[in-house]
Amino acid sequence: MATTTNNSKLTLDPHQVLVRPLVTEKGVERSTEQNQYAFEVSPQATKEDVRRAVETLFEVKVAKVRTQTRKGKTRRYKFRNGMTKAWKKALVTLDAEHRIDFF
Repeated sequence: MATTTNNSKLTLDPHQVLVRPLVTEKGVERSTEQNQYAFEVSPQATKEDVRRAVETLFEVKVAKVRTQTRKGKTRRYKFRNGMTKAWKKALVTLDAEHRIDFF
């Protein structure tokens, strides 16, 4: 089942929306205390695309989705300045009775 984004009329499958889960120390604490999980998502994906992808791939009920676009940072590579890529992050809150196990 492909989803259509509003920005560029692309169709994204659920496995194309979620790039990878963000498993960090802060994220593990959020998952245990607040039932929230962080994902790196496709920059073209909307909140509704993220909701459908998480519900389809992990078979859970999503309560809320918050997204943010992270800007790339300047970095030095030897004698040149470079930029890291900009990426989109989604923070997904699940219903109380649902959990996702990454390990």
